[in-house]
Amino acid sequence: MRRVVQFSTGNVGRHSLRAIIGRPDLELVGVHASGADKVGKDAAQLCGLDKPTGIVATDDIEALVGLGADCVVYTSQGETRPMEAIEQMSAFLAAGTNVVGTSMVWLVTPRHADDWVRVPLQRACTAGNTSLYVNGIDPGFSGDTLVHSAVSLTTRVDSITVQEIFDYGNYDDAEFTGAAMGFGTKPDDESPMMFLPGVIVSMWGGQVRSLADNLDIQLDEVRQRVEPWYTPERIECTMMTVEPGQMGAVRFATEGVRDGKPVLTLEHVTRLTDAAAPDWEYPPEGHTGVHRVIVEGDPRVEINTHVSHPLFDSTDAGCMATAGRVVNAIDWVCRAPQGLLAVEDIPLSATMRGAMWNEQDRTTN
Repeated sequence: MRRVVQFSTGNVGRHSLRAIIGRPDLELVGVHASGADKVGKDAAQLCGLDKPTGIVATDDIEALVGLGADCVVYTSQGETRPMEAIEQMSAFLAAGTNVVGTSMVWLVTPRHADDWVRVPLQRACTAGNTSLYVNGIDPGFSGDTLVHSAVSLTTRVDSITVQEIFDYGNYDDAEFTGAAMGFGTKPDDESPMMFLPGVIVSMWGGQVRSLADNLDIQLDEVRQRVEPWYTPERIECTMMTVEPGQMGAVRFATEGVRDGKPVLTLEHVTRLTDAAAPDWEYPPEGHTGVHRVIVEGDPRVEINTHVSHPLFDSTDAGCMATAGRVVNAIDWVCRAPQGLLAVEDIPLSATMRGAMWNEQDRTTN
């Protein structure tokens, strides 16, 4: 059984925490929370479970490092405070605790990450003889595993398009996602963080370049495009209230270009409620979101992935799937050679082991 610390209990973290508590092959030994309203509360209370675990949340990182856990699940938002996140991850890694995470998306493709993020974490892995693995559903699954599956069905590839088409209206994250994407801004406002020159390429360009490496193709450039949509009517949703004239949807992409045309495209169509951007592409009928891969080639292949849950909406289900991408890899990462790991380093079968059990398995381990 692997001893695990959960680092943060936000939109993704509360689902990974719930998974860790429920799995018979994992033992929760610590929880990090930064908010005063969460510190001191039992882990079960922080993820909607009834039975107390006896593990209470703390903001004392040194104490958590001192637990000597096998692995930390790092889901704390790192993209807005990358140097602090690197320092926190490094503390665990250097002390001998492996890290899996959904934060710091540059690390989804570590071989394409810039030195400022890669080098200190690699140094920490070397010091602690540990490993670090970062993935999710996007960036992550849709741009790697889903593409790999689709391409394996073709004899020739002309182009690949990866799409996330989602209604973020019910996503309670105006502070980061809403602000970063510019929801609620006007045309003359300062450009939101995500759409500054080079930012989209920084976040998703690694997956484009990784796909190019896998396909053995030489790209002429990797570029980004952004198209905002401003609402003529008021939109009210969980994310925020958007007034007329403010941005209620955005379409953006990272494109790998060869001979003047995009051959590898990672595109997002993100709206607040289905009333936004009515002329843009929607998910298939009956769904609020889709992760899609389209391979134009011989033959043409299209794979549509939908996540859902009987108790949670699709955005929560997406966060749950994001957590699953790293929780399921804990055991393999703990046994892996030291260093920064990419999805191609991990056998797919290793991320499926231990994912099915009876309640009796939980109580007897």
